Amino acid sequence: MRVFRPPGAHQDDAALLRAVAAGDEGALAELFERHAGWLYARLLRRCPDPETARDVLQDTFVSVWQSAATHHGGPAGGWLWVIAARRLVDAERARARSERVPHQLPGVTPSAEEHVLSGLEFGDVGAALDRISPELRAVLRATVVDGLTTRETARLLGIPEGTVKTRAMRARRELRLLLGDIGPLGGLEGTA
Repeated sequence: MRVFRPPGAHQDDAALLRAVAAGDEGALAELFERHAGWLYARLLRRCPDPETARDVLQDTFVSVWQSAATHHGGPAGGWLWVIAARRLVDAERARARSERVPHQLPGVTPSAEEHVLSGLEFGDVGAALDRISPELRAVLRATVVDGLTTRETARLLGIPEGTVKTRAMRARRELRLLLGDIGPLGGLEGTA
């Protein structure tokens, strides 16, 4: 369904997302043109494989098409990045599952980020994350895993920035207690 829009009419992200939620393919195309470039560049910083980054970008906008009505208004950048980051984590997990075959290619070593992501799902950190409250876990996932700023996290979760900082501090403290003497938390120490 295409909603008529006069040529050259400029809409903000929230208006575009409302139009996408109503089934406007042109609004989705405009949103894609506006945000795909920086999303792709940011994905490439986290994933060196351009094909995977392109697939994740495409999956991101499929998700936007399906869930545009869930956007709460305002600029869409943080919301889009959360979707893209989650799609990237999903892609990395799928790739890791497919690589769990008995043989491994010689000379291929997982990146530090892959180690952290697999630890968040399967290791001690993942088990500890499952034991903290959902509110604290949501803040850590947004700030550490998805790489959002405090402001973006506050907007995404609908809480004040000070609450994001407090919850992040409490979450790191609880994880330290749960993990005991296992060692460094792979970057959780310095995030806010």
